[in-house]
This record gives sequence, structure tokens and C-alpha cells, in this order.
Amino acid sequence: MTDFTQHTLDSAPADSQPLLTKAQQSFGMIPGLFAVMAEAPGLLEGYQKLHELVLASSFDEEETTVLWQSINVEHDCHYCVPAHTGIAKAMKVDDAITNALRDETPLPTERLEALRTFTLAIVRERGFVSGETVQAFFAAGFTQRHALEVILGLSQKVMSNYTNHLAHTPVDAPFKQFAWTKQSAGAA
Repeated sequence: MTDFTQHTLDSAPADSQPLLTKAQQSFGMIPGLFAVMAEAPGLLEGYQKLHELVLASSFDEEETTVLWQSINVEHDCHYCVPAHTGIAKAMKVDDAITNALRDETPLPTERLEALRTFTLAIVRERGFVSGETVQAFFAAGFTQRHALEVILGLSQKVMSNYTNHLAHTPVDAPFKQFAWTKQSAGAA
């Protein structure tokens, strides 16, 4: 196993230093994911920009949580599931939603379940989803914009999930209380 550098403000490449400063100001710390991504400034900048775009999407906080955590759980990301559990709590998302996502059990509403089902279809089928899958998503009240924004969220999560898999990024102290291990091969 290769140990990936977790950069500090002092050790990071020059182009990553302002990005880490921004993270420190936003979160009160430099998340381990950002510290690893700092080695490749374009990756860190891209991830931060995609994060902002997902937050500005047409999804509400619950839907954004479903989007992110569906992907995190599917990708078995030891770092992002706990981090997004903490983020969901900060966004005041109902714990029932978070627990259902983490445990791959049914979500409390059909609409949220439709979002998870569509998101997982996009991930598992690499975008080659059937017309029936798309129509079921639209029947739940989602739009073409939402469908495309699922791809936006997936793009963000591929960057973080794959970085964490490659680097074995340690879970940050504030999120250790939300440690998670995948329990099933996809009960949803």
C-alpha cells in the first residue's frame, strides 16, 4: 500500500494552498479528503466547485443527502458515509433518512426512494438506464434537470470516493462517531 500525503497549508503545492485555506475557513479544519486531494490542485479545485454546484442544484437538503449517500454507500466509501452523516445532521436532515441510506433499508417516502433507485441505476448502469427507469423517476415528480443533476452529484462523489479508496483517507475526528461499514450487497 502506498501512503498518500495529507498536506498542510505549509506542505501543499502552491496552487492548493488557497483552496486549503478556503476549506479551513469553511470547516474550521482541513478535511483529510482535501489534504489528500491537495497533491493534485485541479482535483481539489474541481471537487470544491462541484460541491458548490451540487448545493446550488434543484435538490433540497433531503434529496441532496439521498443523492450523495446513495452513491457513497454503493461505492462503499469508508470516509464519505461518516462525513455525509455529519453533514446531513448539520443540514437538519431527519435521522430516519440517514439511517435508511446507511443501512440500505427503505426510505420514508416514495419520492426519496425513487431518487435513490434512479441514482443507483445511473451508477450501476453507467448512465445506460432504461426508458422505464427514467419514466419512473419522472413519475415520482422529478424532472430532466434532476436527472442531469444526478450526474453532477455522481461526478463529485466519484472524485471523493475514488480518492478515499486509493489513499485510504482516515476519517476526520468530528465524523468518527459516525463510522460505517457496508452491511449488505445492496438491499435497496
